[in-house]
Amino acid sequence: MTRVSLLGIPHDENSSYLKGAAAAPALIRRELKSDAHSSWSETGFDVADSFVDHGDIDFSGAGDPWERIEAEVGRALDAGHPLISLGGDHAIAWPVLRAVRRRHARLTIVQIDAHPDIYDAYQGNRRSHTSSFARILEEGLADRLIQIGLRTLNDELRDQLKRFGVEMIEARHFSEDLQLDLKTPVYLSIDLDGLDPACAPGVSHREPGGLTTRQVDQPDPADRPAHRRRRCRRIQCKPGRLQSHRAGCRQAGQGDRRHDAQDAWRRLNQSGRAAW
Repeated sequence: MTRVSLLGIPHDENSSYLKGAAAAPALIRRELKSDAHSSWSETGFDVADSFVDHGDIDFSGAGDPWERIEAEVGRALDAGHPLISLGGDHAIAWPVLRAVRRRHARLTIVQIDAHPDIYDAYQGNRRSHTSSFARILEEGLADRLIQIGLRTLNDELRDQLKRFGVEMIEARHFSEDLQLDLKTPVYLSIDLDGLDPACAPGVSHREPGGLTTRQVDQPDPADRPAHRRRRCRRIQCKPGRLQSHRAGCRQAGQGDRRHDAQDAWRRLNQSGRAAW
């Protein structure tokens, strides 16, 4: 059985509008353990038996929270399992990627989001949740950034996307036959506002016209439950091209690992307050 690490990152101090993502880890765990639904996935796995929970990062002490996030993510990755981080606004992607990058000479980010989060700074804050991917690319923490589901681009953001060479697939151009040619380990970052508000209404910056949970992650129905290679049907990862993500994937189980966690992800957004 593939084991998957969980780590709560209850930090949302850099959210420019509503806060609440810091409360997400406890709510997500509640959903994972709720008797309201079965823990068995559509592909025949009991996701409840897959998780190794590393608890939540404690931000009560002194010191830079970014250094604490980087250190704690590194310790969780040292366990050798793919990692799902819970909660936090999108600002935390920057320190998380610092820890991930040390373990991968090459790395691709696939970001599902309504917004590119690539402002140079927002309201004077270079750590803003709307600026995290500018910092990530400035530091060379990924070789390639693919953003899917964008639908709020202004001129400044388009200039930033061009500056950093970001590959973008706006929501209006999204196709269910989309295929990504991925040849490196992948860090998957899902901001819940990438989904349509009908699927996740409780986010800070909800934008109409988003993706559905089925479009974000849908197993190929032709796959057999015991098969260890699975393709994402909607956002297709070509078989044999995607690495095992043993240390970097927020949504574990992609590529040549089983999709043990795919149904858990669908339930994680039920709290409506989780930002990946």
